[in-house]
Amino acid sequence: QIGARSPALVAMSAMSLQLLSGGRFLLGIGVSGPQVMEGWHGVRFGSPLAATRETIEIVRAVARGDRLQHNGRVYQLPLPDGPGRSLRSPLPPTPVPVYVAALGPRNLELTGELADGWIGNTFMPEHADVFLDRLAAGAARAGRRLADLDLVIPVAVEFTENAAEAEAAARRHADGYAFTIGAMGSRDQNFYNDALTRLGFGDEIRAVRELWLAGQREAAAARVPAEIGRATNLLGTPDMVAERLRLYRDAGITTLQAKLGGDHAARLATLAQLIELVRQVSAEPRAGTR
Repeated sequence: QIGARSPALVAMSAMSLQLLSGGRFLLGIGVSGPQVMEGWHGVRFGSPLAATRETIEIVRAVARGDRLQHNGRVYQLPLPDGPGRSLRSPLPPTPVPVYVAALGPRNLELTGELADGWIGNTFMPEHADVFLDRLAAGAARAGRRLADLDLVIPVAVEFTENAAEAEAAARRHADGYAFTIGAMGSRDQNFYNDALTRLGFGDEIRAVRELWLAGQREAAAARVPAEIGRATNLLGTPDMVAERLRLYRDAGITTLQAKLGGDHAARLATLAQLIELVRQVSAEPRAGTR
């Protein structure tokens, strides 16, 4: 959460983890929202786009081994008219890939312009253009391509015996969105709701929000369309999951972050089944790819 740590501390932590992991660390950042930042961290939620841009710039400067100097809208390093001086990390230069969790149009464009990867919550491959067109526009502005980004989509994975069980699973995951819609963000600003509205669920989102704020939590959960749970996850029989994988593949998604339920053995079994399906779908000819 940008603002919860100073950019230099983010860089130091990321570089240390990169060295400890043998180069396998990916730094994920996001602006969070005003309710969490001001209510939990005590940090004003101002200029989130500038804070994202400057955090990426500072992290990369520190990771390169540069002596840190930054004169930005949000961060001035060293602080002017103070005793601080420009410093550099004692660690060797340590490249750190930066991934941004972005939902809003301008933040998506910033991600396309600067980031190594995108973390795409609430992504639906049927409506991929809502997100990917903005990412591509930002990438083009920087002389890049959308293919230069690792597009990471978090998905819950649950295999079922039949379509009826799949629909029940979709309903459970849709119910979980009631908290996101009703409680995430402030009364005036909720990035998830804005994204779901752009995906075509505006009327339903407003109704869920009103019910949640009125204290009618069960009614709010029941009002969330099951399609949201179905379209943002991998739920169903192997054939159904394979069809969803084809949609992600053809949209140009490069990485799925699988969220697995059950005990350790169940998670391993689900993961093994998913890997086999991914291999199967990856080997198929593509109908059309971004």
